[in-house]
This record gives sequence, C-alpha cells and structure tokens, in this order.
Amino acid sequence: MDVNVKEISGVWMRGYSLDKHTTSSTPIGYNEYGYMQFDTIRPEVGEALFQLKYRSDYSQIAIIANQLYQSLGSVFSSCALIVPMPASKVRPRQPVTEIAKELARLMSIPCYENLLVKTNSTPAMKDIETRDEKISTLMGAFTVYDVLPLGKHDVLIIDDLFDTGSSLEAATNVLKSYTKIRDVYVATVTRKR
Repeated sequence: MDVNVKEISGVWMRGYSLDKHTTSSTPIGYNEYGYMQFDTIRPEVGEALFQLKYRSDYSQIAIIANQLYQSLGSVFSSCALIVPMPASKVRPRQPVTEIAKELARLMSIPCYENLLVKTNSTPAMKDIETRDEKISTLMGAFTVYDVLPLGKHDVLIIDDLFDTGSSLEAATNVLKSYTKIRDVYVATVTRKR
C-alpha cells in the first residue's frame, strides 16, 4: 500500500497519520432522497478505512493494521500497550478497536480495550464553539480504569481519523493523569488536513 505518512502535533509525545482521508470530493447531484452525492477520491488507506467503516468489509482490518505496523511500528517500539480511541458511534464491531487489536498482535503487546472508556455522552463537536471547550467536554466524558500492572508504561492510542485533534488531546490528557502511564503516543489511519 502506498501511504504518505505525516507527523501530527499535539500534547502527546509523538503522533503520526498514514495518509489523507480523501484527496478530492466533487458533488455529482442529488439522489432520490434529496441528499447530495459526491464522487470521492481516496488514497489507498482512506479507501480501506471507508470499506471497513461503511461497507463492513472486515478484511480491511488486517490490511490497515499491517500498514500501521510497517510504517510506524519501529517509531512506537517503546510502547508497552495499545489503547483504541473510544468509539463515538455504536457498531456491532468497532473498526478502531479491531485495528488496535490486530496492531497489538503484530507488535506483540497487549491491547487494553477497557483502559480508556467513554462513560458520558457528549454533544456534537460541531456545536461546541472553541477547541478548548471541546477538549474540556471530551475530558469529562472519558474514564481511565485501573487495569494496568504496576510500573510506568508508554501507551499508543489508535484512532481512525485526525481532524482537529481535540478528541486525541482529551484522551491523552486523561491518560497522562493516570499514574501508571509515562508517555502517550498516537497513530491515526487518516487525517483531514
């Protein structure tokens, strides 16, 4: 798979994204229900993520996780565990969690699905005006459960899409408040900018 890895900055120690979410999206007209349709061009990893999330093509899990491992595995070699970003939409199988579990298997480290949990619902982020308000709202929605063994651990958060970074920043800040976490790293499959 051809990717265009880019560093993403934030409150985390280091972060990277594999590629853009889309390369272009052109309106092509309304469908029979009155919704605008688009001709969207995606890079390979963006298309793989689209197929996984919106077409339930679970064969994309291994492809995406393998690309994360090939492109970023050595960068995150100090990480002792992986945490999937808590999902905002309920699905029978959570794409980010599935990718995180497969990447953890490839890196021979555990994936903790129950370390960082979204315990409160939040309003739509588009309805919150400032970035700081978004982060504060999201921090109040996450809970860290004491499930790690003793020691200080470097953790890698996996997410599907990097947009403003407010969700990842909130998650990072909450994880940093946990005494068993030393450093937080992030990796996303795609990015909007």
